[in-house]
Amino acid sequence: MNQERSRHILLIQIKDSPSNKMSNLGLQVRQAVPSIDPVVADYAVGYINHIEHSISDSVLSQNLNIEDEINFIADLLRDAGGDDTKIGKLSSSVISKLEEEYKSNQAKLELTGDSSKRLLDINLLKNHTNKRNINSSLALLGVSRDIEHTGRHVESRVDKKKLAQAERKIAAKVAKRANAFVKYEASKLINANDEEENYDEFFLKINPIEFGSGAGKSKDIFIDTFDLYVGEGRRILSDAQLQLSYGHRYGIVGQNGIGKSTLLKALSRRELNVPKHMTILHVEQEIRGSEVSAIQSVLDADVWRKQLLSEQKKHNERIEEIEKLRSEFDEDSLEVKKLDNERDDLDAHLHEIEEKLYEMESDKAEARAASILFGLGFTRETQQNPTNSFSGGWRMRLSLARALFCKPDLLLLDEPSNMLDVPSITFLANYLQTYPSTVVVVSHDRAFLNEVATDIIHQHSERLDYYRGQNFDTFYATKEERYKNQLREYENQMAYRKHLQEFIDKFRYNAAKSSEAQSRIKKLEKLPILAPPEEDKAITFKFPDPENLSPPILQLLNVSFGYNPKDLLLKDVDLDIQMNSRIAIVGANGCGKTTLLKLLMQNLNPLQGSVSKNGRLRIGYFAQHHVDSMDLTLSAVDWMSTAYPGRTDEEYRRHLGAFGITGSLGLQKMQLLSGGQKSRVAFAALCMNNPHVLIMDEPSNHLDTAGLEALSDALNNFKGGVLMVSHDVNVIDTVCKEIWVSEAGTVKRFEGNIYDYKKYILAKADASGVVKKH
Repeated sequence: MNQERSRHILLIQIKDSPSNKMSNLGLQVRQAVPSIDPVVADYAVGYINHIEHSISDSVLSQNLNIEDEINFIADLLRDAGGDDTKIGKLSSSVISKLEEEYKSNQAKLELTGDSSKRLLDINLLKNHTNKRNINSSLALLGVSRDIEHTGRHVESRVDKKKLAQAERKIAAKVAKRANAFVKYEASKLINANDEEENYDEFFLKINPIEFGSGAGKSKDIFIDTFDLYVGEGRRILSDAQLQLSYGHRYGIVGQNGIGKSTLLKALSRRELNVPKHMTILHVEQEIRGSEVSAIQSVLDADVWRKQLLSEQKKHNERIEEIEKLRSEFDEDSLEVKKLDNERDDLDAHLHEIEEKLYEMESDKAEARAASILFGLGFTRETQQNPTNSFSGGWRMRLSLARALFCKPDLLLLDEPSNMLDVPSITFLANYLQTYPSTVVVVSHDRAFLNEVATDIIHQHSERLDYYRGQNFDTFYATKEERYKNQLREYENQMAYRKHLQEFIDKFRYNAAKSSEAQSRIKKLEKLPILAPPEEDKAITFKFPDPENLSPPILQLLNVSFGYNPKDLLLKDVDLDIQMNSRIAIVGANGCGKTTLLKLLMQNLNPLQGSVSKNGRLRIGYFAQHHVDSMDLTLSAVDWMSTAYPGRTDEEYRRHLGAFGITGSLGLQKMQLLSGGQKSRVAFAALCMNNPHVLIMDEPSNHLDTAGLEALSDALNNFKGGVLMVSHDVNVIDTVCKEIWVSEAGTVKRFEGNIYDYKKYILAKADASGVVKKH
């Protein structure tokens, strides 16, 4: 019997239907159980709607016990945290309506006598009424997949012949619902190993060449009501809408692990419905090294241009062959006519190719590619070096250069500032400000988003909130104001509800006041159900305060260094760090910033000059590639106890908690933590020896907005000295009082703040013509 009952799962319709006689049922359920999980609420409404539908069905209505069915739903709502009194009233009301309808329909129905067809086995499902266990209940009933929370896809191993009659009755509704609600999931394209896919083939698969004119076709993107999943069915977006206006630059912000990168990847594979006439390019990983030069790899990135030039060359070669062959035959021969027809076809296609090449300004390609590479830190000499001679960070820059060169209609950038230094970030921000197409960038760099973004998309709680016409600072202020207003509205309603409830409780059974009490009951029922506004999780870092030291603390005196004595990387550097120092070292990648930190740490010895250090000085060092020093198979607590022995597990957990690694996070294997969480573990390890001076190499990488704010606050409150190499302009501006620039083989103090340095960079780029050439 259970198997027969399970077959009717297919008929359950989760969403309320406006045409349903009980269309306000969803509201009544939520009023009875304000804290109910949407999955349970939708399941309950769909179950009751199906019972109503079954009443008029000759097969489904036989032996139907309405009271038992509704009591099952009542038990489910009670387990979901509902008020027993409200659920009792709701159950009585629903039973009364259904029984009345059942009696009126029974006279019209011809009973078949088959008593085996029922909705679900109540005794079985009563033991599985929570969201998690409904899945296992359905599995026991032989259903191949759970009812999705939207109700749009419900699959089951059923005998469709036996359900043909019922399916015909709801086919129109199901078809209409399926068209209205589309569910997108991360498909095989997203899970595929990109390394196995040829770049040219993948590019043309996503962006096929179209010779027809795209003029007049809208390049706005509007995707209505979609879900997005990642991994083992983990949902990151639910009933979301994506709206991208052509020519706008969108910054997607949200906490680490919320699914921002997955959204970009789904767009880049056309897993979401992007118009086919729009080209898409996503910068997500470094290119594979080869003997191809850097500039040629950028030129080759435009596969359309590459393919068109190849076809143009082949067509011209064939035309030359035709001219030679033509001379071997008589002018009026059939062979000549065939050759002339082929020549005409080639000429027509050549004309299309040349128009397309002209449209994409193919003749200016090399100059544009060189300009982009130069702006991203590649000198004219290194542009000719093979790509396999560059490190991973520089290959990521090449990937970015390739994307900028292609000028796609939809450019997707995932944390682009993580791979760049301040000069290159400045160039990129300036470049994107005049980018003619749509840009979507995931970034936690506030200064970068302030310069680039025209709109902000806040991804959280499985939804997308839009802040149009706002950069990051404006968005942040608006979000805070919106939160305060929502909190005020929620608190006011709670106070009003309490006032009404107190009056009702006091006078409900008072004959003189009963009518007023009933009036207030109706008011209470009509109040919209407000959930408390969500507040971002607060994260705090705390660096322990060291004892004071007398100067000098740490000095570089006339230091010169080079890995090759004949080719000095740093020359005549003088740098003094005190207990109150807040110093940022900036400059192009490869100019010796990290080398300077190693000299200060005495991991390298200078060729000339000396390093002076207080004998009691303790230094905390944060390495750019800190993950390399961690054993990711261990938990944070186990790794800390191995690397810094001598404390109890409770002390390690308390110490990690000061950097946002709380609860079970400290006991999970670190390979399961996000990049930002691994960084927090590294910050906790940084100060295990209670350092007097913090030396940090790119500390802002991988931290989300909350983490960056926590880091800035902790550094400002720290009583020791701080020296950092960083590309995050906002962190530098918030924390550092001195800017030191590494360029031209030396390190010198810069007169001005970080924004003055950015102006200095732009002025240099403008003088060289780099900025204006794109």
